[in-house]
Amino acid sequence: MKIAVFPNPYCDKQFRCAKNVYSILEDNGAEVAMCLPFGITLDSDPPEWMTLIDREEALSGAAVMICLGGDGTILHAAKVAKEHNLPILGINVGTLGFMAELEASDLTLLTNLCKGEYRLEKRMLLDVSVLSGGQSVFHDFGLNDAVVTKGAIARELHVTARSNGTDLLSYSGDGIIVSTPTGSTAYSFSAGGPIVEPTTQSIILTPICAHAQNANSMVLDPSREIAIYADKSGRRNAFLSVDGGRGYRLDSGDIVKICRAEKTIELVRLNHRNFFDTIHKKFYNR
Repeated sequence: MKIAVFPNPYCDKQFRCAKNVYSILEDNGAEVAMCLPFGITLDSDPPEWMTLIDREEALSGAAVMICLGGDGTILHAAKVAKEHNLPILGINVGTLGFMAELEASDLTLLTNLCKGEYRLEKRMLLDVSVLSGGQSVFHDFGLNDAVVTKGAIARELHVTARSNGTDLLSYSGDGIIVSTPTGSTAYSFSAGGPIVEPTTQSIILTPICAHAQNANSMVLDPSREIAIYADKSGRRNAFLSVDGGRGYRLDSGDIVKICRAEKTIELVRLNHRNFFDTIHKKFYNR
């Protein structure tokens, strides 16, 4: 069984956790291919035990992709996993690590992975595009969310969310979050949105600092296609960010289109902790 391992040196100092992962996998007969994630480079040579190879070589023929880091690292890795149709296992060496399956103290469970004793959990993705003058000028997929917001020093935006020709929300404020159930516990939650069980199929709209009492979060049927219009106040810019990535500047008249993607992401499950156990552990018992 070939397993691609993506350690993040910014989270995993001196690759301590990565070394433990490597040892456990190798001791249990796995072929381990290690690669740094999303363009990270090292300032010095890697440790003697570590051989780093090209990403495509690491992923070729792999059965599972393991990602070490926080939620941001896992979100970046999920885009790669989607491209290669690989299930992803997150190991938290960051802060909250809500999406991770394992903590650094749970690594002995990796023996079950090598034995094939694991299950896969499907998560929906958002298909996000920007139309300008009727032409697509931006396209991405989001596991957590797509956020339309004002710039750092911009005045408020007037945000309108429409579906099937009907206005769902229309208000002035700081922006809007369109999230998956997976992303309901991320930025959407911080903005007052609901917690939604991540294996469900739905699209969540959550206003950001809306200047209207009736601008409430909504949970929508996943078959809906959402169109977001953001009219700027003054000459400042509005931006679109998918899964916390670099902001894409929206020009006047641009339309952000969001719907459920045809593809899904599969997360590897090794332990018996359910979603609500994780909620209580991460949010209430810290």
